[in-house]
Amino acid sequence: MTAKVAYADVEVGTELPAQVFRLTRATLVEYAGASGDFNPIHWNEKFAKEVGLPDVIAHGMLTMAEAARVVTDWIGDPGAIVEYGVRFTKPVVVPNDDEGATIEVSGKVAAKLDDNQVRVDLTAMFAGQKVLGMSRAVVRLA
Repeated sequence: MTAKVAYADVEVGTELPAQVFRLTRATLVEYAGASGDFNPIHWNEKFAKEVGLPDVIAHGMLTMAEAARVVTDWIGDPGAIVEYGVRFTKPVVVPNDDEGATIEVSGKVAAKLDDNQVRVDLTAMFAGQKVLGMSRAVVRLA
C-alpha cells in the first residue's frame, strides 16, 4: 500500500476528519482476548473500585489504537506511520450499560518534515477531558 494523501497537498493546520469511537464492556472483553491483557481493572468493577478507580477502565493501548485510526483512515495505509506515541493522562471509564464510553478524536498536521513526512497531533477526549497527552504520529505521505 501507499499513502493516498500527497505531501504537496497538505499544509500545516490541515485537519484530519474527526471520528467518534464507542467502547463497551464487550469491546473490552474482545480486546482483552486479542491482546492477552486480562488485568481485572478492565473487566471487574469490584476490583477496579478496590484499587481506587471509579469503575472499569478501557485498556490504554486500546484507546491509543482507536486514536491512531484517525491517522490510518486519513492516509489509507497503516504502514505509512513511521512513529507514534502518546502519554496516558486520564482513564476512559466504561460503564456497564448499553451506551459504554465515547471517545472523540481529532487530528491536525502540526509540521511538515523532510522525506515527505508530516507530524500529526491528535486530541482524544472522553467526558470533556483529554485522555491522551502528547499524542503524535509521524507519517510518510505520497
